[in-house]
Amino acid sequence: MDRRALLCKLIAAYQHYERNRGCLGDDRALGYRLRVHQQCGDNLADKFSKAMAHRRISSANRGWPRDIPDTMKAAAVDRFGPPSALTLHEVPVPRPGPLEVLIAVETAGIGIWDASIRDGSWRKPGRPRFPLVPGVDGAGIVVASGTRVRRFQPGDRVYAYEFGNRQGGFYAEFVVAKAEHVSRVPKGLDLRDAGAAAATGLTALQGIDALGLRPGQTVLIFGASGAVGTMAVQFARQRGAHVIATASGAAAERLVRKLGAHRVIDARRTESTDRLRRLAPDGLDGVFALAGGAGLERCLDFMRPKGRLVHPNGIEPVPVERRTFRVRTFDAIGNPREFDKLNRHLGNGKIRVPIAASYPLGKAAQAHRRLGRPARASPGLRLAD
Repeated sequence: MDRRALLCKLIAAYQHYERNRGCLGDDRALGYRLRVHQQCGDNLADKFSKAMAHRRISSANRGWPRDIPDTMKAAAVDRFGPPSALTLHEVPVPRPGPLEVLIAVETAGIGIWDASIRDGSWRKPGRPRFPLVPGVDGAGIVVASGTRVRRFQPGDRVYAYEFGNRQGGFYAEFVVAKAEHVSRVPKGLDLRDAGAAAATGLTALQGIDALGLRPGQTVLIFGASGAVGTMAVQFARQRGAHVIATASGAAAERLVRKLGAHRVIDARRTESTDRLRRLAPDGLDGVFALAGGAGLERCLDFMRPKGRLVHPNGIEPVPVERRTFRVRTFDAIGNPREFDKLNRHLGNGKIRVPIAASYPLGKAAQAHRRLGRPARASPGLRLAD
């Protein structure tokens, strides 16, 4: 074995020990260096020492950097309630666990699911901890990471999707998230857009994937002008599908057309049935439903036999199942594989992330009031102006 191969072997052994036992003590590290010195000479021994020093610096950065404050501002609730319950708080900065990263938040996405967290209708089992900080997704800069995290370093631009972390959500200056729920922001996407893209993008892409669309098939995106719908229209168009979208109002119709919808109908109107019959004379191959109700049920009458209805869990009222087509429900998943798929789409520069409005952290309640209006893309919280 030549000297360089031996050095690589020793460094690999050191790294394996560090991953499994934590940082080496001085005696153990000195022992490794002496072995390198004896068998490889001074030059490679010095390189080994520099490599080990770099590893220790990295390990030190995984602790608690001095420039991170003990407290932070966060929009939180002291009790479940209406938008007015969401007020500005001073809370402790969360500490990352071994498999988590600490992110300095630049932007946080705002979705209807956040309103359900705020009012208590969507929560994990167990007694809630107040003040409770909502927010399931956002973007920012990694400032610290747990001892077992290897994929991220301080300074990385990231975005994340995570629900139910006991230390709080993304409506804050800092947030912790499991590393498996975090991804680097693809090139060409800024942090403002990335902050609104994680939950909506993952939901939209996984919904379109579940439809199994082929080029030339006809798909209806029901609720196309909302945060998830605006992304779904673009993903379906990229698959080569003929996209029919539902949107209410002239502004919403212009938006979804601009994003790639071939045809747009207002499903609230009863005459939309006749229009849909003309637009899809052979029926619908698939429907991605982001809302329920009588308008959706009328549209489902045009589903082809063995067509597919896909919708995320939580839409109300739940669509009525029928024997003539298949139904699939899902919850969006944020893991490295799904983020990689999303990044390939967002990184090509052809997908827009429509943002209806931006609000400072102190006006989170105002942003939540907007959630009750007809959807046109997604609002977002700007936490660093």
